[in-house]
Amino acid sequence: MPRLQRTRLALAATLLGLAAHAPALDLRDLSKEVSPCDDFYGFVNANWEAATELPASRARIGSFDQLRQANDELLNRALKELADQPSLQTTPGLKLIAAYYASGMDEAAIEARGLSSVTPLLNRINALQRREDLPTLLALLNRSGISAPIGYGVQPDRKDTRKNVLGLGQSGLGLPDRDDYFRDDARTRTLKAAYRAYTRALLTGAGLAAGDAELDALAAFETRLAEASRERAELRDPNAAYNPMSPAELSAAAPGLDWTAYLAVLTAGAKLPQRLLVAQPEFAARVGQLAAETPLDVWRSYLSLRVLDTLAPRLPKALAHASFEYRGKAITGLQAPAPRNEDVILQIGGRTGTEPVAMALGELFVARAFSPEAQKRSLQLVEDVRAAMKERIEKLDWMTAPTKARALDKLAKMQPVIGAPAKWPQFEGLQLSSTDYAGNWLKAALWHSDRQIKDLDAPVERDRWRISPHIVNAFAGGLNQIIFPAGILQPPFFSATADDAANYGGIGMVIGHEITHHFDDSGRNFDAGGSLTDWWTAEDAAGYKARADKVAERYGAISPLPGYTINGRLTLGENISDVSGLPIAYEGLLRALKRSGTPLDKKTAGYTPAQRFFISNALVWRSKVRTEFLINQLRTDSHSPAKYRVLTPMANTPYFSQAFSCKPGSAMVAKDPLTVW
Repeated sequence: MPRLQRTRLALAATLLGLAAHAPALDLRDLSKEVSPCDDFYGFVNANWEAATELPASRARIGSFDQLRQANDELLNRALKELADQPSLQTTPGLKLIAAYYASGMDEAAIEARGLSSVTPLLNRINALQRREDLPTLLALLNRSGISAPIGYGVQPDRKDTRKNVLGLGQSGLGLPDRDDYFRDDARTRTLKAAYRAYTRALLTGAGLAAGDAELDALAAFETRLAEASRERAELRDPNAAYNPMSPAELSAAAPGLDWTAYLAVLTAGAKLPQRLLVAQPEFAARVGQLAAETPLDVWRSYLSLRVLDTLAPRLPKALAHASFEYRGKAITGLQAPAPRNEDVILQIGGRTGTEPVAMALGELFVARAFSPEAQKRSLQLVEDVRAAMKERIEKLDWMTAPTKARALDKLAKMQPVIGAPAKWPQFEGLQLSSTDYAGNWLKAALWHSDRQIKDLDAPVERDRWRISPHIVNAFAGGLNQIIFPAGILQPPFFSATADDAANYGGIGMVIGHEITHHFDDSGRNFDAGGSLTDWWTAEDAAGYKARADKVAERYGAISPLPGYTINGRLTLGENISDVSGLPIAYEGLLRALKRSGTPLDKKTAGYTPAQRFFISNALVWRSKVRTEFLINQLRTDSHSPAKYRVLTPMANTPYFSQAFSCKPGSAMVAKDPLTVW
């Protein structure tokens, strides 16, 4: 047996052994002072919160974060082994991340290189002297991974998922949210001051003009972009974002920029697309106006800023520190940067595992930490929860038979994507250096752009993995898929040796959540093939909207901090998926218990399967955050704070009150329960 394979198996066995000896549920912190019927989140997590201090380098700590840190530490050890033993670099992906990781950890090389890796882009921007050259420049920056002020991507056409299509969308703002350009509260003023200081630091660090006049002009420019940007809640409407146009139609709708010239450079190497999707036509129109009216020195300043902002974490300390001061400290309240190795892994993989070389991290992770048994058992959970959803749809009293039939067809054709791909990408044509961190990011971005453009001429690959398996998250994919990477199929979410109650309360609820996403207020617009299609009768659509509006209103009344409430519209999809996903997962547990013959009143460590299910779920959402992080989440995130992902769904399902014998009038028993599915 090859040494690498023996090493992988030994490490995997060690990890599985640790999981096998760990308790299925950590019950040590359950409160004796808080009643489960008064505050179940506090019952499970208050003692842990009181005893837990946030490290200076963390804006949030909890189950998701601790597992991510454990995955990062595993990857860190593995990456060091790859660097120390080049013979272990047996695939293209492993060779690439060995070099990439080494370049990120070599701070001396980063300092020595200075800005040399980004200088060609900055020089190209500085050479902009004619408006006619702006389309080419914007397209070249897009291909280099700089979304300024437009973002682009190639993805399956939402109304015909057999074909790939080019899409354009709003981007290019430096403040956390478009509304921050117009708010005038104390928090926003602090953010604006921090962003201005950050802008000055980046431009000055690159030897560019950064006086008050330049900064005022930049602020005015971005404000005009923000005026034409849709609010985050509006971005959730898939029909409003589906605006097919020809290049000529785009030019007519957004005069001022030569869009044909822009598209020709963006899609270099492919036939110019005759049809593309423009997610926000009004934003494209504003870009056209700015292209025609804004002085070129402002454009040069703005585009240079966007390059430096994008690359700053990979540049010398002065710029990387400026990025931390703004994006880390000012926005999320961090007091110190994350450990270097964690940040490098984050830069390579991205927060959702979609960076160009992220799959190579997944290849390394899966070889060390994922078992066929975990994949097999998690698939059984999926099928139990899917069966529970099927039964709920069949029993809905507000939905007519034709819509039910289409919903059931969609559910039946939903594709689970679990663990890791059968084959790993080969990264043909990509070479990275062990001493050029910023340059590696740019090379990977250009390589990824070439690959995307090639997809324009190819059919959609429905089995292609687009999310690295090392990620601690789950997703409702755009092709009617539910995706569970290997990274989340670990305790406390899942263990191949845990009891059913623990697993269904953990990963089972995540499965129910992701299934429901395909039936939330946005996902319900897509059919069994993942195409944007109205398959609802008018009567059923109205019935759904009434229930969804009630969810938005209920969550919108929650105030996690004085002066801040949950945005019920922005978080609607996540909240529907929580409120519906929890009881669906519980009904999946009932199927598993029936199959195994486990009595509902059998106690383990003092708790019944139903009680252990809800305790497991509350442990999954265990979280402690900084105030700055929470404010930013309430303003910009489509997810409700963790505490309310426990309290509200549980209070709105009778299964919870039955499990803990909560009486009507208890805080954990909703007077008017929310039901959607």
